[in-house]
Formats: sequence, structure tokens, C-alpha cells
Amino acid sequence: MKACLAARIDILEPQAAYELLAKATRLEKKGKKILHFEIGQPDFPTPKNITKAGIDALKKGYTKYNPSLGIVPLRQEIAKHINKTRGINITEENISVTPSGNAAILTAMQTILEKGDEVIYPDPCFPSYVALIDFMGGIKKPVPLIEENDFSFDMNVFKKQFSKKTKIVILISPSNPTGGIIPYSDLKEIASIVKASNAWVFTDEVYARIIYDGIKYPSFYGMPEIRDRTFLIDAFSKIYSMTGWRIGYVAAPKKVIEKISYLLTHTIGCTATFTQYAALEALTGPQSEVKKMVKEFEKRRNLIVKGLNDIPGITCKNPQGAFYVFPNIKSFKKTSKWIADYIFDEAGVALLPGTAFGKYGEGYLRLSYANSIKNIEEGLQKIKGALSKL
Repeated sequence: MKACLAARIDILEPQAAYELLAKATRLEKKGKKILHFEIGQPDFPTPKNITKAGIDALKKGYTKYNPSLGIVPLRQEIAKHINKTRGINITEENISVTPSGNAAILTAMQTILEKGDEVIYPDPCFPSYVALIDFMGGIKKPVPLIEENDFSFDMNVFKKQFSKKTKIVILISPSNPTGGIIPYSDLKEIASIVKASNAWVFTDEVYARIIYDGIKYPSFYGMPEIRDRTFLIDAFSKIYSMTGWRIGYVAAPKKVIEKISYLLTHTIGCTATFTQYAALEALTGPQSEVKKMVKEFEKRRNLIVKGLNDIPGITCKNPQGAFYVFPNIKSFKKTSKWIADYIFDEAGVALLPGTAFGKYGEGYLRLSYANSIKNIEEGLQKIKGALSKL
């Protein structure tokens, strides 16, 4: 007999950023120089106090199992952080630690989504959400992010997509890939619409502390209307440059967290203990390195936006948060994939087509400016040179 894989596994496809990174790495081993703008990863080291806390935890023997929801001191500090930044009052009973932000997304979706449920999500969108909707048999209901609206929802489409069958509404703000922030007025309208239904909201706020221009961040989790049906997804990866430490968390109603504890017990068991002590230090220790990093990201944003707008044929909005730009390249009359491949082959600059994040990303590219000033300047020069030949 022929052994078969589960049908659902064939639904999954490579994520474009990792696929391009692997391709670029192979070429680099052959001597070709590649400038990397495809991966959303801070180029700063993890702050020394955090690394030391992780090492100290290892030396103390914190390498054993811990509760599936995470160690209590970390859960308490996460709750305090959320209360301080969102003006609310939750406790550690509302918190589950997970081994990465991706694991937080997966855990939350496994808790709520059933086959045939409708999910409203932004398009373009962080690809893992779309992949998991398909994997779990959900029905996709994309809502375009509009450039003219600073890449916030097209609220008219949102209202049309929302129905009695809507099970989850996904919000990502600041956005990966656009850097846009959903304005408070839109969040209030979304909350009002969802409140009259049985739907849940997933608010992904991984980049909430990487915002610019003195903007006061409007958090959906800070809105009381439907917090009893809201998941907050967050992680330590971006703001503390801890991408390889793999640690994130979910905030949700206590009754949901109790169920999540069972799910985690039967899947991951628990998040690595020593990484949790590093995360504890991240929250309770000095924040000076975080402030320096965000200030540097803002400087880089200003440089790359100006540089892209100086390239004939490209226009680029000023992102309000995260560390991505989403320039408009529609004037070249080529697909985003064609332009991205051309720039990679011609100039050795790795960046992503907007369509790697959804069909409404057509006509755009995504570049991460979590990169040095030197590399950004060189990358802009090479992009300009390549596009001038078209």
C-alpha cells in the first residue's frame, strides 16, 4: 500500500522571505554579494542585560520543565506591562507564554477556528495567518489595506465582508508588511460592529512599541467594549531583538487561557525556562537600548523613504511603525514578482513582492529597513540603477 500524507499538509507553501533568504544564502556561498532587505529581523544584538539573564538562568539550572502557561513571575510582569501600556486591569491568569509569536498565533487560532468559519483579515497580511486559515479549513475574507488611507482597512469592504458567519477578525497594527497603523476611529467602528456579533478579534501588536513621529499608539486591546472576546498577540522578538530566543505570549479571557493550558500541555509542553528569565529581564530591566533602537529605526526609515521617492517611477508612503516600507511600483507596468526578481538578479538586492503578502499587494514591494545605514544607501543605489534600465 502507498503511504499518504494528510491532505491538509499539502495546503502549506513556503513563506517567501525564508525562501528568498535560502536562495540568497546559496548564492553568497558561491561568492555573490547580496544585500538583505527581505527578512524582518533587527540587526542589533540582544541587549547585554537580557543575554546575561538568560546565561545566568542556564548556570542556575533553569533547564527543566515549567508550567505550560509559563513561569508566574513572567506572566505577572507581562500583565503589568499590558496594564500600563493599555490602561486596563488584567492579571497573570489572562496570560499564556508561548515559544514565539508564531506559536501564539497558532495557539490562538487552534483555540477558536473550526472548519467552515469565516475569518476577516487585512490584505496584504503577515503570511502565517493566511496559511493557518487554509490549514484549519477556515474561509478567507480579505479586506484591502488602502494606500490613500495610510494602509488602514477599507472599511466599506470590511462591513460587506462581516456577516453572521464571521468567527474571527484579525487586526495587525503596526502592519507587517506596510508599517501602517489602524487609526482609533477605525478601531472604534470595528469594535462596535463586532460587539453586536459572536465573533472574536485577534489583535497582533508585535510592533506596538516601534512607532514614530510621536504618535500615540491606539491599541485595540485597550478598548473595553469586547475584551471578553479579544486575543492580544505579542512577542519579545522585534522590540528586544530576540528573534532567535523564540518567545511570545497571548493575552485572552481567563476561561480561554485555561483551555490554552491544556492545548500547550499536549503540544509544546512548555516554553524553554531560561528564555523566560531572559524575557523577564527584558521587561523589568532598563529600556535604554530599546529607545536607541527605535530612534535608529526612525532615522533609517527617513533615509529609505526619501531614497525610494527619489527613484523615478517609485512612490513610497512614510510608515508610522514597524520597520518596513511598502513602495508603489505600479508605474513600471510589471508585476510585483517580476520587479522583485529582476532587482534580485540584476542588482543583488533581496526584497519581496507585495503579492507575497496577498493579492492586494500587487503593485508594491516590501523592504525591511532593519539594516545598516551603509547597506540601505548601497541598496537604494543598486535598485535605482537596475530600474533605470527598464
